[in-house]
Amino acid sequence: MATTLTPKPVLAEVPARRGSEHRRHRARQSFLGWLFSAPYLVFVAVIFAYPLGFALYMSVHDYFFTAPGVNVVRPFVGARNYLKALSDPAVLRSFGNLGVFLVINVPLTVVLSLVLATLLNRVVHARAFLRVSFYLPYLTASVALVGVWLFLFSGSGLVNQVLGPLAPSPPWLVNERLAMPSIALFVTWKQLGFYILLYLAALQNVGTELYEAAATDGATRWQAFWNVTVPGVRSATVLVLLLATITGANLFTEPYLLTGGGGPNGASSSPVLVMYQQGIQQGKPGYAAAIGVLLVILTLVIAFLQNKFGGERD
Repeated sequence: MATTLTPKPVLAEVPARRGSEHRRHRARQSFLGWLFSAPYLVFVAVIFAYPLGFALYMSVHDYFFTAPGVNVVRPFVGARNYLKALSDPAVLRSFGNLGVFLVINVPLTVVLSLVLATLLNRVVHARAFLRVSFYLPYLTASVALVGVWLFLFSGSGLVNQVLGPLAPSPPWLVNERLAMPSIALFVTWKQLGFYILLYLAALQNVGTELYEAAATDGATRWQAFWNVTVPGVRSATVLVLLLATITGANLFTEPYLLTGGGGPNGASSSPVLVMYQQGIQQGKPGYAAAIGVLLVILTLVIAFLQNKFGGERD
């Protein structure tokens, strides 16, 4: 009796086998990706996510510090700390001071760092020396730089001696109108070198052929700068805006050292400085946490708007 052999669907098994191998390969790549990302994810969770979550918890409780091992009840207060912060004149003034600081510091940082980076990019001799010179204040401890700044802008300082009768009275750092603008200028000068390096890196990606084409069309240096350089470093500009805003929102050291803790009369106080005063000096960490959460929300809103209106879209 003849036996009929049914052919095996070999050709049908090949795509299935390849699909299974492709899925295993993707799973292996995904596992390796998570494995290599794990240290950074742990860092973000420990340094950022947990403190922010704990701050949210503190802000809605009547939180206070106790000795280790002591169990106490911290009652839930809801939005009371937030409502108190939004009606506190000292807190509102600190946010207003921060607005003055950002309005001065951020545009100055973007403009000066871009212009100086463009000029440094054209320097042939002593380029490394100039880069280090601009970057040195950023690396120097703030305490040392504050001493220099106090020497320059005190009542009998060098700046007032040069200005003579044009010098302000009261002097810069004890003048309610000039204290925060003076701090904004100090922070701009101190951090300028870092942003110059960011722009120098971005300028390397702007092709020389674009400048040659602009020169062929008869563009002046200003026109080439505005129509070639500025669009070419747009992504770096958004990064500088974000970093300058985040750094400014965390303003603490400069007003604490330059004006003795936000003086005169709170004219140079910042939200972070008020958080320190309320949470550490006056023992109200829950209230300080609420101020911090409001500051985070404000910073996120500003960063979102900057990225939305200034960022590139593919």
